[in-house]
Amino acid sequence: MVMRKAASLPKEQLMDGIAGFLKALADPTRLRILHALQGGERCVSDLLAELPCSQANVSKHLALLRTAGIVEFRRQGVQIYYRIADPAVFAICGVVCGALQRSLDEKQDGLKAGKAAFAAGARA
Repeated sequence: MVMRKAASLPKEQLMDGIAGFLKALADPTRLRILHALQGGERCVSDLLAELPCSQANVSKHLALLRTAGIVEFRRQGVQIYYRIADPAVFAICGVVCGALQRSLDEKQDGLKAGKAAFAAGARA
């Protein structure tokens, strides 16, 4: 059994918290839910109209997002309305999108260079 120093426990808790938060974002259905909530508070029936999922599936994903602190909810009669708890979640998504775009741009540049080299070699 590995013993940890007491000072490293808060750091480990922080790492676990970050991993849990990112894990909650690491699902296409949950990202679709967040995208639907980007325009503001929505009830579950509104979300169901936009998502190709069953109510049970959407409810499961919303519960996970709620547990992670990404969404909040309120009840109004029999309806439950969900909203984004912290809009910073969209900044995180934006950073990831930017990284993906840069990676794709690099691959495209590499393909263009390879195509040019191939064409030049064919003419020689």
